[in-house]
Amino acid sequence: MIIISNLCKRFGPKEVLRGINLKIYDGESLVILGPSGCGKSVLLKHIIGLLKPDEGQVLIDGEDITKFDQKRLDALRMRMGMLFQSAALFDSLTVEENIAFGLRKHTNLSDLAIHHIVSEKLEMVGLPGANHLMPSELSGGMRKRVGLARAIAMEPEIILYDEPTTGLDPIMTCAIDELHLSLKERLGVTSIVVTHDLNSAYRIGDRLALHYGGRIVAIGTKDEIINSPDPLVQQFIRGEAKGPMTLL
Repeated sequence: MIIISNLCKRFGPKEVLRGINLKIYDGESLVILGPSGCGKSVLLKHIIGLLKPDEGQVLIDGEDITKFDQKRLDALRMRMGMLFQSAALFDSLTVEENIAFGLRKHTNLSDLAIHHIVSEKLEMVGLPGANHLMPSELSGGMRKRVGLARAIAMEPEIILYDEPTTGLDPIMTCAIDELHLSLKERLGVTSIVVTHDLNSAYRIGDRLALHYGGRIVAIGTKDEIINSPDPLVQQFIRGEAKGPMTLL
């Protein structure tokens, strides 16, 4: 379980996280919704230890990772995978080399064993035989899937997704969502997804959390969010410009 307690983060005078409290249960898919620029990705970076809070805790299996030194953070990240918004592939490396990057850095596996793992992960994300392609040869959807193959290469317990469907057409968005659900079922991972795409959130989320003004203002199942009487929630899910949620 991941427990976030009273998490606060400021950048200069701007308070981006204002006492976030959140529980994420083992094996669930939690989707964090919110308008662009509200701090969703900042929250995600605290969960993986890329940022340190000004106040508060991030407990993973009872341990406060905000107190970890770099060695312990590196060990923690071996239990996590992350799909970045841009896929964050190394343009000078092949698909296989990108996916194998963490395996070569953190394990003593043979080249043959690593090749088999890479091929298996590419098969899982629907890109069999793409090992030797360069990132420049990939479409946007293919780049996302290669990024996801890299995220699962180390058999993580937790996968973090930062805007996984941004820039994709509706058909590819649905394909990425179905892949997310398939991997969650096959691997039993905990998934935390940051997005502002409601249709995607409804498809993949066991629970949805709305982040606004530095706080989690609502959390619940799809039906609970849709039927929420909160005017902030209703404005967001209806996509209305006028209401208590101001444009950033």
